[in-house]
Amino acid sequence: MHALTPEQYQRLRRLAEAWTASHLRESKALPQFNPRLAADALCFQCYRLPEHGEQLVGALVTPVSLWLVMLPAEPEAPMPAVGERCGLSLPSGRYPMEAVALGDAMTCWRLVLLDDLGDVASRQDASRLAQRLMERVMIRREAPRSDAPGGE
Repeated sequence: MHALTPEQYQRLRRLAEAWTASHLRESKALPQFNPRLAADALCFQCYRLPEHGEQLVGALVTPVSLWLVMLPAEPEAPMPAVGERCGLSLPSGRYPMEAVALGDAMTCWRLVLLDDLGDVASRQDASRLAQRLMERVMIRREAPRSDAPGGE
């Protein structure tokens, strides 16, 4: 894991812009649409994954949902076909990902973690929510110890 480059941060900004350009208009008609939020790529880290190579993994917060997102760290890397599926192995487990297009501009792997952000009060609250979810996704889950209180 290493720090993101300025180019990778620009690419993540373009990811949020691509969501806005391709989904904002229709999202405004959904009952869970939250006008206090905007699309924002948050908590991304660069990982070398055995089955996918170097990837950017993080959260995309939108006015309607929060996604776990994966996209190649290098923009010239091949992207999957829309609808293709794969598994993303992270310290906390394996996550089923689906390739989605964000207009003509970008394709990414995604898993919808939360499909209703209607009660999130602000962009700052959405950012904190994304941070907490990503912390849980990126941390290995410990199995209960047999000598722990209540253990068998």
